[in-house]
Amino acid sequence: MGITPMAEGLGPARRWAVAGMAIAIAWSLYQSGLGRQPIVNWGGMPQFGQFFRAGLRPDISGEFLALMGRAAGVTFAYAVCGTVLSLGLGFVGGVLSSEVWWRTLWPRRPWAGRPLWVTVRAVLAVPRAIHELIWGLIFINLLGLDPLVAVLAIAVPFGAIVAKVFSEILDETPPEPLTALGMAGVPPIQALLYGLLPQALPNLLSYSFYRFECSLRSSAVLGLIGAGGLGYEMLLSLQSLRYEQLWTAFYTLIVLNGAVDTWSALVRRQLGLTSRLALNLRTGQAAPAAGESAEHPNAAIAPDPAEFSVALPWGWLSAGLHRGLLPLSAFGVAIAIPLCFWSLRLDWGQLWTAQTFQRLTEMGRMGQPPALTLEQVSTLARDASQTVAMSILAIALAGVGGIVFSFPAAQTFLMPGGVLRPVATSSGGAWVAAIALVATRLVLLISRAVPAPIWALVFLYILFPGLVPGAIALAIHNFGILGRLMAEANENLDDRPVRALRSLGASSAGVVLYGLLPQNLGGFMAYTLYRWEVCLRETVIVGLVGAGGLGRLMTEQLSSFDYAGLALTLGVFVGLTLGVDLISAGLRRALRS
Repeated sequence: MGITPMAEGLGPARRWAVAGMAIAIAWSLYQSGLGRQPIVNWGGMPQFGQFFRAGLRPDISGEFLALMGRAAGVTFAYAVCGTVLSLGLGFVGGVLSSEVWWRTLWPRRPWAGRPLWVTVRAVLAVPRAIHELIWGLIFINLLGLDPLVAVLAIAVPFGAIVAKVFSEILDETPPEPLTALGMAGVPPIQALLYGLLPQALPNLLSYSFYRFECSLRSSAVLGLIGAGGLGYEMLLSLQSLRYEQLWTAFYTLIVLNGAVDTWSALVRRQLGLTSRLALNLRTGQAAPAAGESAEHPNAAIAPDPAEFSVALPWGWLSAGLHRGLLPLSAFGVAIAIPLCFWSLRLDWGQLWTAQTFQRLTEMGRMGQPPALTLEQVSTLARDASQTVAMSILAIALAGVGGIVFSFPAAQTFLMPGGVLRPVATSSGGAWVAAIALVATRLVLLISRAVPAPIWALVFLYILFPGLVPGAIALAIHNFGILGRLMAEANENLDDRPVRALRSLGASSAGVVLYGLLPQNLGGFMAYTLYRWEVCLRETVIVGLVGAGGLGRLMTEQLSSFDYAGLALTLGVFVGLTLGVDLISAGLRRALRS
C-alpha cells in the first residue's frame, strides 16, 4: 500500500479540481475576517445558553400541541402541492431542455434543434437561480398572504431545478433503443416514451422522492415570510423569545421530516431505487436498474436492512412492514394529493385578475434598474464576493462533516454483517451498533430539518453579523443533507474490495481509508459540488436575517421599497448563480474523468 488513499481516488483532472477548491476555500477564509476582526459576541452567551436549555422543557400543553399539528398539516400540504406541480413542470421542461429530445425530433439534422435547446435552457436558468423565498416575496406582492403564494414559490424554482436534473438524466441514458425506434420511423414522442423513459424511470422516480423531501424543508422556510405553517410559528416564537414553544416547533418539524425521510427510503428500497440523487453517472452508462446502485451501476445493491436486524428484536416487524409498504404507500399518495389541494383551497383565478396584472405592471415599472454609480458597483462587488465566500466556506464545512458522518450513518458500516462487523455479533453488540446508527442519523436529521435562517438567527446571538454566522448556519443545514446522501452512497458500495482488505487483516481505519473512501470520493465531491449550487441560492435566506452578503442588501432594499435596486441586486445574484452552476458542472465533469 505505497499509494495514499487520497491519491488512489484522484486522477490528474481531479487533482486540478481539488487544487482549485483548496484555493477557493483559502480565499473564503480570508474574506470571513478570521484573525483580522472580532467574530464572537461574548455578550450574547447567556441568551445562547438560555435558548439551548429551553430544549429540555418544550411547551407540551394540549392547546399548543394542537396548534403545532395544524401547522405541520399546512407545511405538509404546501410540500405535496408544490412537489406535484414542480414535477409536472419539470418533466415537460426536462424533455424540452434535453439534447436527446431535439436530436430525436430532427435525427437527420441534429444541429437544427440546438438553438431551441440553448434557448430553453437559458429561460429555465432564471427561475432556478432565484431562491423560493424571493419568489415567495414576489408572489406576496402580487397575491397577498394566500396559500397559493407558498405553492407557487415552491413550484416555479423547483420546476426549473427538476427540469435541469431530468434533462441530465435523459441525456445520460443510453440512446441506442431510442435511436433504433427513430430509424424505424416511430414518431418522436412514442420513441421517447418506449425507447428512453423506461431506462431513465428509476433515476427520475428516485429524484422525485428527493425533491419531495426538499419541498418539505422549503415549505417550512416559506413560513418565515408569513405563509403559515411550522416556519411561521417558529418565527413568532423566536421573535417573542418563547424558546420553549420554539423547541416544540423544532421537534414537530424534526418528526415530520424524519417520517417522510424514513417512508421515502423504505419505498425506494422496495422499488430498487437505492439512491436519492445520482450525480456521478457517466454518459453512456446504463441507468441503474432495480437492485443496482445509482452511484455504482455495476455494484450489487446494499443488503436489505432486515439482514442487519436479525439479531434485533424488531427484525420480524420490519420484514412485515416491508411486505405491505408499496400498496399502502400507493393508496396514501392517491389520497394525499387531492386532499392537500382541497385543504389549501387554492384559488387559481387570482392569477388572471385585473388587480394581479395591475400589480405586476407596477412592479415591472418600479423595478427598472437604475443607472449604475461607482458606489453601487463597489457595494454590489463587495456583497457578491461575501456571498460567494459564504457559500464556499459553508459547503466546505458541510462536505467534510458529511463525509465523516456518512460512515457511521450507513447501515452497512457498523451493523452486524457490515464491512466493520462481517461476522454476526451478540445481541448486545447489535444493540450498541443500532444505537450508534440511530444517534448518527438523528444528528443528520436535526441538522437538515431546522431551516438555515433559524440556525442563522440562533448563531447571531454569539456571533457578530457578517459572513461567519451565515456560513455556519448553511454548513449545519447542508451537513445534514450531504451526510444522508453520502451515507446512501456508502450503503450502495460494492463491498468486495473492502471485504478482501478485511480478509487480509487490514485495520478498521485501513478499510475506510483504502477500501471505502477511494471508491466513493468522486461521488462525495460530486454531491458537495451539487449542494454548492444550492448553497449559493440559500445565502439569500440567511442574508435576509442579517447574516451578510447580497441577502442582507436585498433586505434593506425590500424594507425601503427600493424595487429598482432590488432588481439590480437580483440580476447580479442570478449571474453569480449561473456562474457557480457552470463551474460546478465543469468540476463534476472533471471528477468523472
